[in-house]
Amino acid sequence: MKQYKYKINGNLYNVTVKDVEENIAHVEVNGTPYKVELDKPLKTTLKPVVRPAAAPTTASGAPVVTRPATASSSSGVKSPLPGVIVDIKVKEGDMVKRGQVIVILEAMKMENNINADKDGKVTAIKVNKGDSVLEGTDLIIIE
Repeated sequence: MKQYKYKINGNLYNVTVKDVEENIAHVEVNGTPYKVELDKPLKTTLKPVVRPAAAPTTASGAPVVTRPATASSSSGVKSPLPGVIVDIKVKEGDMVKRGQVIVILEAMKMENNINADKDGKVTAIKVNKGDSVLEGTDLIIIE
């Protein structure tokens, strides 16, 4: 049963479609029942639902495809959104504190400060001033 509200020429109509048999719809409009004849019977054939197959697993139940292991001692500060590198505030070998501004990224005509996510030493700078970067790109590696 489906319910609809229509406003026609300023008048509000509450329409309830009760059921449809062949080409006859049993409809109630503002509490008054009607039988509405349709031009053609409604097609009631449904397409089968195709569900994706389960991900392959090993005999132990672990997924076949795994993420590569990352070194816990170093981490890359990633770009939070696509943009252009305006300025790099650190050099390789500099010691940085968590929250310190290390890169300025222009995105959507705004300059965004990219901060260090932990204390450590800058071991690599993966971008240059003027580079366009995508979201998730490693900018600076801190160990």
